[in-house]
Amino acid sequence: MPRLLLPLSVWFGIALGGLTKMPKEIVIDCRGHLLGRLASIVAKQLLSGHRIVALRCEEINMSGGMVRQKAKYERFLRKRSVSNPRHGAVKFRAPSKIFMRTVRGMVPHKTPRGACAMERLSCWEGIPPHLNTKKRVVVPDALRVMRLAPGRRYCSLGDISHSIGWKYQRVVKDLEDKRKAKSAKYYEAKVATMKLVAQARKEVAAN
Repeated sequence: MPRLLLPLSVWFGIALGGLTKMPKEIVIDCRGHLLGRLASIVAKQLLSGHRIVALRCEEINMSGGMVRQKAKYERFLRKRSVSNPRHGAVKFRAPSKIFMRTVRGMVPHKTPRGACAMERLSCWEGIPPHLNTKKRVVVPDALRVMRLAPGRRYCSLGDISHSIGWKYQRVVKDLEDKRKAKSAKYYEAKVATMKLVAQARKEVAAN
């Protein structure tokens, strides 16, 4: 099975003597997105050959109240193998794994094309240090504020995961607080430096 399945246009570019287009890596900040809408767009982009990195999966939103969504997922957790429940179906608790499974349900993952597409997806809770400086984008068509009517109930994937057994909500929150404090300090220093540079340019132009 090939490790990377490129679109047909890329193979034509290679045949014509040069690589005209490479699959693009897209880093998505999942905060405030609706689970199903975001997963459908990510699945389409994976099948188109892009690499997708999903960050802050614990802050993905789901329409519907916490009680309803927790009850739905608990019914899903009770589905086990009849002959030996230990062989069961494996149910994920971490938000990143739940989002990955949601995307997998929208991809033909048992075919070579779908398996290669799923290899191009990586999901994370929070923002790890090696991705902190990457440019992050949002998906307007999947944002809760754009798609969910005002006043409708919603809940976060992190809270649901915590209620069904995910043990690292507090750890991720502490790490995110440290990252945000460090980023705020860096930004303040950057703004101060930019003001000094602008002032120096004005003085040079005046002289």
